[in-house]
Amino acid sequence: MRFTSLSLPYPTPIHRFFPLPIPHPPLLISLSRIADLHLHSTASDGSDPPATVVRRAARAGFAAMALADHDTMDGVTEALAEAAIVGIEMIPGVEYSTLDGEREIHMLGYGLDPADPALKRELARLCAGRFNRAQLMVEKLNELGIQVSWERVREIAGDENVGRPHVARAMQEAGYIKTIKDAFTPDYIASGGRAYVERVKITPEESIAQIRAAGGVAVLAHPGRFRGDDDQIGDDTIERYIAAGLEGIEVFYSRHTAEMVKHYSEMAARYSLVITGGSDDHGVNAESLMGRVHLPYEYVEQLADAISASRERRVTCVGNSQG
Repeated sequence: MRFTSLSLPYPTPIHRFFPLPIPHPPLLISLSRIADLHLHSTASDGSDPPATVVRRAARAGFAAMALADHDTMDGVTEALAEAAIVGIEMIPGVEYSTLDGEREIHMLGYGLDPADPALKRELARLCAGRFNRAQLMVEKLNELGIQVSWERVREIAGDENVGRPHVARAMQEAGYIKTIKDAFTPDYIASGGRAYVERVKITPEESIAQIRAAGGVAVLAHPGRFRGDDDQIGDDTIERYIAAGLEGIEVFYSRHTAEMVKHYSEMAARYSLVITGGSDDHGVNAESLMGRVHLPYEYVEQLADAISASRERRVTCVGNSQG
């Protein structure tokens, strides 16, 4: 075990990634050595609570998983507790939604400390921006003659962070669309759509710096495909992120082609980057994707090494600043 864990009367692989007191020992179940390191829950825009996502991953036969909700780690504690019960490794994660100029870039952070004060402040700022953004989209829809109320959107969201899926559900409930996907078109709230509102801005480089400062590993998400387009990020852009501290690439992704996997694998080897992979499953709020990617467990081990190195680097930096 490479990470320092709590002194518990039983071993649990969860503590390689995040020390958390667990009330019950994990149940031992037969799991293949595969992983899905890109899953979403109701903490952001997924359809299932964090514990349900964990159970789904365990039933699907994954040995390890990562919860990587958009701009929040609010679901991590619940997911870790459930992971200990069902006996699956759970890596704390987050998916930053960043802007590089006018292009949206997603940056994954793995192994971060959710209690880090600076990280908590920044994620709270991004979540507040998401809330205000959803309200502005409702106002734009109203101007277009789509009569959905902000109060109803908030009721649908409940304790979740308000986002576009909740606006879409309100539209469906009011009879303006047949399916949730129908809302994500140029006529409504797709990126660049008539009622779309841009998110609070943070650059990829800023997100990388925040991830590293919180003891995590920054990984570029699905470089071959982004929200609303199929354009790949140029290698020169990825090289700029590497210079800023990027440590990995999500090579295996549910919508990457074989050519993309080959290209990004070669790039990872060239720059000594960690390789990760995941489905980007959001449950029924989008096409169910869990099971589309079976990441070999050796890449989880490599990510664990990178997280360990990042935490050691963080401790050294804190020690130096206090010395």
